[in-house]
Amino acid sequence: MELRQLSYFVAVAEELHFGRAAERLHIVQSAVSQQIQRLERELGAELFDRSPRRVRLTGAGERLLPEARAVLAATERARAAVAPPAGLRIGTSTGLGAHLDRVLDAFARRAPDVPVELYSLPVGERLARVAGGRLDAAFVRAVEPVPGIRVHPLWPDPLVAALPAAHPLADRAEIGVEELAGLPLALTERRTNPALVDLVVGACREAGFEPLPGPSPGSLQDTLASIGAGLLWTVVYASHARVLHSPRVAFVPFRAPGLSLATGLAVPAVTPSPHLAALLLACDDHEH
Repeated sequence: MELRQLSYFVAVAEELHFGRAAERLHIVQSAVSQQIQRLERELGAELFDRSPRRVRLTGAGERLLPEARAVLAATERARAAVAPPAGLRIGTSTGLGAHLDRVLDAFARRAPDVPVELYSLPVGERLARVAGGRLDAAFVRAVEPVPGIRVHPLWPDPLVAALPAAHPLADRAEIGVEELAGLPLALTERRTNPALVDLVVGACREAGFEPLPGPSPGSLQDTLASIGAGLLWTVVYASHARVLHSPRVAFVPFRAPGLSLATGLAVPAVTPSPHLAALLLACDDHEH
């Protein structure tokens, strides 16, 4: 009896169709049928009642199914016991700046043998992958609750204004949102980042003006190039602004209370990664 045969048997038992089982296993149907027949000969019992219209488990097949699943599960546990440590898959976004470096350094001290893979993705994709188990965690900002996900609050991320370096406001230590009323605002589309857009547009309206629409946004690099070449503004996370080098653009903080979005770590609500506790402690280390 081979593990491969048990795997094929379980697939057919769950699909109750040789063709669909073959597609699931990514092999040809004839190979599935041959291995099942060999298993039946070895066990001396028919496992499936095959008719032109349907495939059903026989009594022997029904008794074998839980045992086959148990053997396959035990095999996976045996492999996991000797496998190298699984990596940690983290979703990231632009703007984390030095925050991310400090968290990764703290995690490396706590779990030096665990490799980390970073995936820079739109927030919707980050959340979908965490919910689906394709990411162990993801940094997010001010997201709406998502089924199957918990968000651990981490730190506030202040925003600064990005202005042309030649603008009179560029040399100020801080500015009020109302002082930007006369400049067009270059901002991402709301569907891309609703929390950010609502925060900035809402701050403008509270300051007594409707922001003038700027050019269609592209990448942040393109937006900063446009700001350096003309009279418009945008917002950038302060942690990201510290690592940006754009001599034609000035980054100026907003006057208190300022603008900020809360950053959190999205994790699965159930069956978290074994390394997730170390990552959360690393986030706490970062704050102290």
